[in-house]
Amino acid sequence: MNKMLTGAVAATVALSFVAEASATEWNVSVWGKRRAFTEHIEKLAELVSEKTNGEFTMNVSYGGLSKNRENLDGISIGAFEMAQFCAGYHPDKNRLITVLELPFLGVSNLKEEVAVSHAVYAHPAVQDEMAQWNARLLMTSPMPQYNIVGTGEPRDELAEFEGMRVRATGGLGEAFAAVGAVPTSVTSSEAYQAMESGVVDTVAFAQHAHLSFGTINQAAWWTANLNPGTVNCPVVVNIDAYEALPDAHREALDSSVDEAIAHYLANYGELLKKWDSVLEEKGVAKIEISDAELAAFREKAADPISKAWIADIEAQGLPGQELYDLVETTLTETKATN
Repeated sequence: MNKMLTGAVAATVALSFVAEASATEWNVSVWGKRRAFTEHIEKLAELVSEKTNGEFTMNVSYGGLSKNRENLDGISIGAFEMAQFCAGYHPDKNRLITVLELPFLGVSNLKEEVAVSHAVYAHPAVQDEMAQWNARLLMTSPMPQYNIVGTGEPRDELAEFEGMRVRATGGLGEAFAAVGAVPTSVTSSEAYQAMESGVVDTVAFAQHAHLSFGTINQAAWWTANLNPGTVNCPVVVNIDAYEALPDAHREALDSSVDEAIAHYLANYGELLKKWDSVLEEKGVAKIEISDAELAAFREKAADPISKAWIADIEAQGLPGQELYDLVETTLTETKATN
């Protein structure tokens, strides 16, 4: 009887050990609060848990694990297993994906943004660069073209951008600088305070961020059609953590990306439908920039900045022209299927 009891206990302990060993818990570092920008991460966590019967779970932390500018560093040292970051926060660390932040690329919707981002992410040179940070690119966080909200009188002519202090990062910051504005790269979380205190006159964001970070509440006007470009914010996983996953858990993760992105696009689409009513409710004027002014902006910002980016990347022995061409061909192919 004692032998039977001992055997039963041993079996229970063994089963418990196996169950514990097969469980996977990941920490995910994002920032701000839950919003349209993070819905694909929340959906991914939900799908992975469902597919693994709760054996693979993700704890999504909004600022509790790291500052947004330090998320890639955290991934590199294994401080957490998954994180979201924006290329413009540290372009020296992720030089190649900044091709996606060049101004006036011609991306017109979120589907196209996903296509060009994932094409660039799949390029071997891009993967090699991210591997230096022990990071594997998992999916993008597609955002619409940025537009600016501002205080004071509306700025609907290029000449009025001269000296304008604008919160804009990466290629967007360069585009505004090309027409005489003064860009600053305060973080998204700091943008409201910068606007409130007068450190900046205007803030360039996608619609969800104007809502989430409160800049819409400081705004007197919003540019409806400036559309100079957007920022690129990948979701990455720590390579060691990814490779250590049991096969079933890795399959659950990989197979959930497309569905998570589809959920994100549907959710963002609903937000865009409500945008005009948000402007009206908050008394924010909707400003249209003339075609002539937009053409002048493109002439000063698009080709010169793109050519300079390509030359700089090529000078470092990296495929700048190849990546720029990849964006253009992917965009053409995607537009043909719209």
